[in-house]
Amino acid sequence: MLLGSSDPTRSTGELQRPLEQANIPTLLLVLTHLTGDKRWLEEPYRPKRPRGLDDNDSGGLSPEIRARIRTAVIEAVRAYRAGELDPSPPSPTRITEMLSAVMGEPVSSAYGPLMSEEFGFTSRMVPAVRRPSPEGFRALVIGAGLSGICAAVQLKGAGIPYSVLDSNPTVGGTWQENTYPGAGVDTPVHLYSFSFAQNPDWSRYFAKRLELFEYIKRVADQYDLWPQMRFDTTVTEAVYEAERGLWRVHARTGDGTEVVLRANVLVSAVGMIARPRMPTIPGLDTFAGPCVHTARWDPALDVTGKRVGVIGTGASSMQLVPSIADAAQRVICFQRSPQWAIPHPNYLRTVSDGHRLVMAEVPFYASWYRLRALWNFSDRLHPQLQIDPEWPHFDRSINAQNDRQREFLSEYIRKELGERTDLIDACVPDYPPYGKRPLLDNGWFRTLTRDDVELVTGSVAEIRPDRVVMDSGDEYPVDILVLATGFKTLEMLGPITFRGRSGATLRETWGPDDARAYLGITIPDFPNLFCLNGPNTNAGHGGSAVIASEMQMRYAMQLIAYMAEHSVRSVECRRDVHDAYNAELDEALSHKIWTHPGMTTYYRNARGRIVTNSPWTYLEYWRRTSTADLSDFTIEPGPAAEGVRDRPLTRNGFTG
Repeated sequence: MLLGSSDPTRSTGELQRPLEQANIPTLLLVLTHLTGDKRWLEEPYRPKRPRGLDDNDSGGLSPEIRARIRTAVIEAVRAYRAGELDPSPPSPTRITEMLSAVMGEPVSSAYGPLMSEEFGFTSRMVPAVRRPSPEGFRALVIGAGLSGICAAVQLKGAGIPYSVLDSNPTVGGTWQENTYPGAGVDTPVHLYSFSFAQNPDWSRYFAKRLELFEYIKRVADQYDLWPQMRFDTTVTEAVYEAERGLWRVHARTGDGTEVVLRANVLVSAVGMIARPRMPTIPGLDTFAGPCVHTARWDPALDVTGKRVGVIGTGASSMQLVPSIADAAQRVICFQRSPQWAIPHPNYLRTVSDGHRLVMAEVPFYASWYRLRALWNFSDRLHPQLQIDPEWPHFDRSINAQNDRQREFLSEYIRKELGERTDLIDACVPDYPPYGKRPLLDNGWFRTLTRDDVELVTGSVAEIRPDRVVMDSGDEYPVDILVLATGFKTLEMLGPITFRGRSGATLRETWGPDDARAYLGITIPDFPNLFCLNGPNTNAGHGGSAVIASEMQMRYAMQLIAYMAEHSVRSVECRRDVHDAYNAELDEALSHKIWTHPGMTTYYRNARGRIVTNSPWTYLEYWRRTSTADLSDFTIEPGPAAEGVRDRPLTRNGFTG
């Protein structure tokens, strides 16, 4: 489903000029879909293979061929509107065949069902329950960011009563909280959106914070989620009452009022990047000027004419520094270790008015464009993560493809730095690409070459009221201090206390930094609790966190709907299933780049275990989460629910 709608009064002739700004490979997919004519994916129309992450807008085809394609699209759109064309959804296998043709490389037919869901031909929504829920049965969602909205839409669609609690004043999560200059997504935004609420009207290929925030609000509007939302409500504790099969949730409202709520099902959508990590630097509390973490940016903070010190050179710093350099008198970046940053041709581009019109008016164009982005930005990059045990250059890379990426990125950095060869050693990492979170270049390297921007390497030893002191003894006077030091990603689901069936808390179960869950979703001893973006669900090779959230919520919804239909008191992941999965997970992770000793990363804990990242491709995770297997769970029937365990689940619903 697309947010918004096309203009029925617009003539097809008005598409002529906008189509000149459209992506040719995507137009070929549209033509093939509308007409069923396979010749559009054959010579002389077959696009050339794109380079890297490039959108390949021309397809590498001649102006004459491109003009012929556009003319054919106008005729196909006219015929479609007139009812002369009635295209059937392509089969999953046909989808991958079409993508293979325009991407210039094979896309396995195994991806067909996943791609069909992403397009919207098939749905990830679990159907509405066939029988009314038991009296009082309801779900409670913690968090109203993207994952919380996903949960609310699916719960509402299934007919499950629910409420959503959030400590913020409105929806948005990350995109409501992070207001620092330059904040934006580092995933192609046509992919960073729900499959059930695709948006053809993005103004940039990589949207900034405000536009993402507005998108989330529009989805809440479209699905009428507001009546079930409770804002300015901070959950502090959740206790499972085994004798009743309920979660007792304690929360505090903005005015200090204590609230107690109960629900059969609890969905955690708090996310991994909800709580900023404050550095423990001696003297930090003595700094006399404004001191702010990027995640808690003060909109009233004015950097104009000021000396700004930025501690940290990760994702938020890479977005912030180029955005404030023109206004500040001087920006000093304090770097502990350099970061690989990947150039993306679309990162700084706006979507032209013509291309936005094509997205809205040409049938199926926006969805096919989305599928190309999914393939180009996700699993095709996964092989770079796999350690080749025979690779002889383990100090710099982990396999041949990873080494080629290293050479490409190193040369890119050198070109960006230009005459500032003195910065090369400080900017080219000595660890393999993808060892830390891969960043996208926001003009970072060119910004570092400015006379009014300085890169300082090493560790910060001390903060004084008006300066930063390095371990070398060098001092740097600053007026404003910005902490771009990331989030408490390893302290998952904190600071909420979750107490399970046995009375043990999640923190006692996991320890301070070793979260584990079956599929990243369910945990033994914590019945009816489902985590979105939980342990080991972050795809470190690209893609979109939104896709993973949809997969996880579809899995959870199968179990929730089963509980509602059959008056089940609880579903609890079996310990042996959980442990076997995590053993398999850790074994797979041991062969991935994030175990490389050459860098520190928030992906792994103090003992070296990778806690945040998933070793799976999107296809593999989709396969594992598509259908919930009741045999993986201990089922506790409620009243009038005896004997229901043997009714198997299907992918999007139930049998029997």
